Amino acid sequence: MLILKNIYKKYTNDTKSYALNNINLKFRNNEFVSILGPSGSGKTTLLNIIGGLDKYTKGNLIINNKSTKKFSDKLWDYYRNNMIGFIFQNYNLIEHITVLKNVEIALTLSNVNYKERRKIALNALKKVGLDKYANKSVKHLSGGQAQRVAIARAIVNNPSIILADEPTGALDSKTSTKIMELIKSVSKNKLVIMVSHNKALASKYSSRIITLEDGMVKSDSNKVKEKELCKRVKLKKTKMSFLSAIHLSISNLKTKKNRTILTSLASSIGIIGIALLLSISNGFKKQISIYEKDTLSKFPIVISKNKIKETSKNKDKKIRDIDYTKALYGKRQIDEKFIEYIEKIDDKYLSAIMYDRKIKLNLISFINNTYKIAKDINLFELPNYNYLKENYEIVKGRLPINENELVLILDDNKIDKNILDFLSIDEDNINLDDIVNSSFKLVNNNEFYTSKDDKVFLVNENLNYVYDNSNNKKLIITGIIKLKENDLNILSSGFIGNVRSSFGYLKSLSNNYVLNNKNSTIINSIKNNNDIIVQDIPIYEKEELLSILGDNLLPNNIYIYPKDYISKNLIIDYIKDYSRKKIYFTDYAKQISSLSNNLINGITIILIAFSSVSLIVSSIMISIITYISVLERTKEIGILRSLGARGVDITRLFNCENFIIGLLSGLIGILLSIILLKPINIILYNYSNIKNIGILSFKHSIMLILMSIILSLISGYIPSKMASKKDIVAALKA
Repeated sequence: MLILKNIYKKYTNDTKSYALNNINLKFRNNEFVSILGPSGSGKTTLLNIIGGLDKYTKGNLIINNKSTKKFSDKLWDYYRNNMIGFIFQNYNLIEHITVLKNVEIALTLSNVNYKERRKIALNALKKVGLDKYANKSVKHLSGGQAQRVAIARAIVNNPSIILADEPTGALDSKTSTKIMELIKSVSKNKLVIMVSHNKALASKYSSRIITLEDGMVKSDSNKVKEKELCKRVKLKKTKMSFLSAIHLSISNLKTKKNRTILTSLASSIGIIGIALLLSISNGFKKQISIYEKDTLSKFPIVISKNKIKETSKNKDKKIRDIDYTKALYGKRQIDEKFIEYIEKIDDKYLSAIMYDRKIKLNLISFINNTYKIAKDINLFELPNYNYLKENYEIVKGRLPINENELVLILDDNKIDKNILDFLSIDEDNINLDDIVNSSFKLVNNNEFYTSKDDKVFLVNENLNYVYDNSNNKKLIITGIIKLKENDLNILSSGFIGNVRSSFGYLKSLSNNYVLNNKNSTIINSIKNNNDIIVQDIPIYEKEELLSILGDNLLPNNIYIYPKDYISKNLIIDYIKDYSRKKIYFTDYAKQISSLSNNLINGITIILIAFSSVSLIVSSIMISIITYISVLERTKEIGILRSLGARGVDITRLFNCENFIIGLLSGLIGILLSIILLKPINIILYNYSNIKNIGILSFKHSIMLILMSIILSLISGYIPSKMASKKDIVAALKA
């Protein structure tokens, strides 16, 4: 069954110094063999090599006719678990688990299910007379009881070979006799090999005595004369399950409660910092979302005149709501057909539609015997009355109802200097009554411009003639309006960023002005000649110059004001569905909220980066504590390896401890964060007047707990690996 052929073992580089020197032994399947000899004769070394705890230098160990020369570490682990049961002089029990769990370990490594292994372990304890002590701590056992537990653990997996290293060395004579009787009974159907200094006990109970001296066999009282034929035995794989590792880890951590709690608490500091930052960031984002739905939804959807050229980035992302102010322009996307499509948007979704036509109205005033031409004055086509009434208050007069009426729109109770100059009003002595009902003339192009050499058009200097011409339309300011307090609107400017006050007029005025001017001399000249210069208009492209002079009603921009957030999304979907073409637009509400969110995200990332320093510190701390735990549990590592635990099982054991610490750190961090958010929310409320800004989401909580676990596992990885590489014999001696 067990054969040692020419076994040599040396521990130093000195080739002449061997702990074992040419050992040749054969063992029967059932016998009680005692190995005797003086200290240093190689008894324990021989036992360790037979048990797979140590490796021979040369020679061959044959188990059931199978050579072990090419055994991998895993096969040695399987061999120790399947075929070997160890009984040590100092018992080598794991102190932080119960008697029953100590006995169960070998079965746990053999993947025996919970119910079966408990039954087998209890039966083994019953054989040694300790079944009543199953749930007791091994710390409370006497020496004899501890050794009997060790014997129960050795036989529980029904191994073929029992190896006993001085099993009675630490016991009194009476207890020693009982233990020897127990071992003798075990040898009836197993091979028992015992190392001992006690020749009397060995002679009394052994069926064979081998004496070693200087690493060599000096005598053998009962040599095996013929080779016994044995069937090959297939070694079963050993594996410590994750749950078993968790149970062992929890048992160990319970013995170090204070250290475990302090470690978890210290590790949670970084988690708390990040959790609080994410909570506040999440709360602000939620408020921005609410603000977008409740208030920013009043901001318009803006469709620009020209289609944005698609960059490769745009093509990849297929973005339609783009900041057109930063984009390149391509072909026109607003035409009569598209305007008809926009006009069909259901009124229940709309507050208003405003067209920014960029038509330059030729305005001349005659006040205090002075003619003045309007320069640099904002002019906008007004939306419907309902929108004006909802968002603007009338300061003086009334809203316009006819095409020759308009209103002055104030900006924060201020009037633009150019408007005051046009109306000949002293800016230091403004009387609103002087503005309401004041009038001026709208002049057509043919009267307003005169040509020079058919290529240059100048503003007619004969303002008296221009003003009094019968083709002019008299415009009257019927009222003054301003934006209601706390309302957000960009009607007064046409786009975000402009703060000037302006004149607002009805759509009918635009229609008639274009009708009267589209066949004017200046427009026809521009259509037929690309080199026309217009005195009071900066150089523009031909198409845009014609639009400014009133050739068509096609707007440069369309401003669509939704009624609410849901309506805004429905309108956007409606725009996107237009003729299967991509219409590019700007959603200002989304841009503002996106800008705010990006700003908050940026600040949050920076602060989290600073908070992560504490995570790095806690990771280093966990790594050190894991290393300390490895040192403290070196003997336990040796015991587990002697029972057949693989190196990966030892790594898993310490990884489980790190997993538990990481989980505790994460849970403590989340719990403390929730507690700390209460006073933080009170403080933030005093400054922002917003309740419950700090909101820790479930998603973030899970994410932070997982992050805590992962960091703990990474931190403890190297010490855990070191534990798996420990020498078994050295670990058992620790």
